[in-house]
Amino acid sequence: MVAEFDLINKYFAPLAAEGAADLQDDAATFSLPEGRDCVVTKDMLVAGVHFFQDDNPADIAFKAVAVNVSDLVAKGAHPVGYCLGLGLSGDEDDSWLAAFAGGLKAAADAFQIELYGGDTVKCPGQLTLSVTAFGDLAANMIVRRSGAKVGDLIYVTGCIGSAALGLLARQGKIAPHRSFEQSYARPQPKLEVISLIRDFAGASADVSDGLVADAAHIAQASGVGAYIHGNLVPVTAAARAAVRDKPDLLETVLTGGDDYEVVFTVAPHSAVEMEACAASLDLSVSHIGEITSDQRIFVADQDGNEISLANTGFCHF
Repeated sequence: MVAEFDLINKYFAPLAAEGAADLQDDAATFSLPEGRDCVVTKDMLVAGVHFFQDDNPADIAFKAVAVNVSDLVAKGAHPVGYCLGLGLSGDEDDSWLAAFAGGLKAAADAFQIELYGGDTVKCPGQLTLSVTAFGDLAANMIVRRSGAKVGDLIYVTGCIGSAALGLLARQGKIAPHRSFEQSYARPQPKLEVISLIRDFAGASADVSDGLVADAAHIAQASGVGAYIHGNLVPVTAAARAAVRDKPDLLETVLTGGDDYEVVFTVAPHSAVEMEACAASLDLSVSHIGEITSDQRIFVADQDGNEISLANTGFCHF
């Protein structure tokens, strides 16, 4: 492997933002216009926990950026830049690093986000990444988890469950399917969702730990409950077929996580306008439930009976 600064100059300096001084300094600068706030988020990814050590390095890099962009989107913020902490296990060669840098470039192009710096270290045993991302929005306009009100409608963007099924396929537990594999390997948070969240959402969260868990995060932060219609949760045709063949996969779809869609609440009087706006942006949004006053999460089947879930979502500890 090349020396640290040679590595930075060869693979990462070409990706650097204008204020990053070609990554030749210990810090970078960027400015926001007056009346704008900077939104900051951080996610870590560890081999064996968030990805497989032998995953495609371009996919690992893309995902590391995408999961942070997803947090920004859910807050109604436009991505600006990120810093990368890269802990290399020592097994990565030049071809691995070139592919990894290619994944960063693909993410930069997809999400309009630039590299502002970071740190590269040796991390014996397992590859570890830490990304801190920065977003931009109008001052005091961040959409928190804590804004849900009783009677609000619960919506989710896109489709749910394919990434979790992709993980099972990667582990050899279910038959492989290209759409599952793509959802697992390269999450695609949608920048078009930003204006929808900004203009209509009372509360929002990205779906990273699992739909039920992230709806619960909103409910807990807001001091309310949630009623989720399990039969209204949007899934792809392939996911629907998988659940039909193995009904126990329904829990995986509802709780598996890694979707990086957005679950959000909307006041009933704004729902029609929000749906029309989503249609104009070519965004898929689905009404999946309501905010309640009983401070619990109730997931119902098509007959209104509660679906028993052994787990509600991913938890590190």
